[in-house]
Amino acid sequence: MKVLKYLLRTLVALVVLFLAFLLYATIDNYNPDPVETIDTAENADVITDSTFSIVTWNLGYAGLDSTMDFFYDGGEKVRPEKEEVMRNIRQIMVQLETYRDHDFILLQEVDKRSKRSYRNNQYLMISALFNDYHTAFGKNYDVDFVPLPPTEPMGKVLSGLQTLSAYTPATVTRRSFPGNYSWPMSVFMLDRCFLVNRHPLPGGNELVVINTHNSAYDDGTLRQQQMDYLKAFLLEEVAAGNDVVAGGDWNQCPAGFEPEFAVDRFDTEDLIYIEADYPAPDWTWAYDPATPTNRRVMHPYTRGDSPTTVIDYFLLSPNVELLSVEGEYLEFAWSDHQPVIMHFKLK
Repeated sequence: MKVLKYLLRTLVALVVLFLAFLLYATIDNYNPDPVETIDTAENADVITDSTFSIVTWNLGYAGLDSTMDFFYDGGEKVRPEKEEVMRNIRQIMVQLETYRDHDFILLQEVDKRSKRSYRNNQYLMISALFNDYHTAFGKNYDVDFVPLPPTEPMGKVLSGLQTLSAYTPATVTRRSFPGNYSWPMSVFMLDRCFLVNRHPLPGGNELVVINTHNSAYDDGTLRQQQMDYLKAFLLEEVAAGNDVVAGGDWNQCPAGFEPEFAVDRFDTEDLIYIEADYPAPDWTWAYDPATPTNRRVMHPYTRGDSPTTVIDYFLLSPNVELLSVEGEYLEFAWSDHQPVIMHFKLK
């Protein structure tokens, strides 16, 4: 009888502790405004150039290299050893150095003080490397303690998007995507967003550069809400006479995409495609069908065997001309994503 009472008290204590934890996490939950100003500049550069180059790359917080399998993707690991993360960061920095002649660099999954990347401030490291560029950061993941998986919790996560620009923008804003998971899962998940850089042009209009990271690990409902919201924003910008370039990790394939991979196996499981003629028939999707940009992290990467796809690319408004786009094959050595480089021209 005493043993039963002890077990009951222990169970009640655990339930109370768990409820207290949920209450704290809910109260402390990062709840950003729909639109937040990240930066403004009175001395913004009026861009007189007409041709530009831009890079997008999801860095995977330097924790999803080619040797990694990840529990969210069906693997077992939560994070690599510290030595591996540090090696990945060093190699990512070396690769980023090769992009110094590009006008815009859009990065996703850049960590600040996260347990999963051993609390390295990757944003500051990258900013120091590009000390002559304008840089902006938009949080999309700020949780004091992620309790998953229960056997080895992810713990503290602070991460987001980083946009680097060779030109000083007039403003940078963070716009929250609508929708989220239901409570309590929403407390521990990302708060998705996109960053908007506004660059003045001589005619009084603007070049609008968007860095986006859309939802993953959902049935498509969240992604559809986000795409509807983004569609309205894009059409408003073009109606105002602005030139728009959006790039990043869309977590879905572009409309009409058919892979032309020479070796890599195309991932056909649970794929979501963007609807045709999004956001309007005269917009241009810019992607490289011959180079995969993302792999499933269910097991370490093996070329020709690991499922891969294309979910990182660009979208151009009708007043922007695509000159070239090319994925860069890095064997997924330091991230589960690969960079994509595009050249474009304002008409």
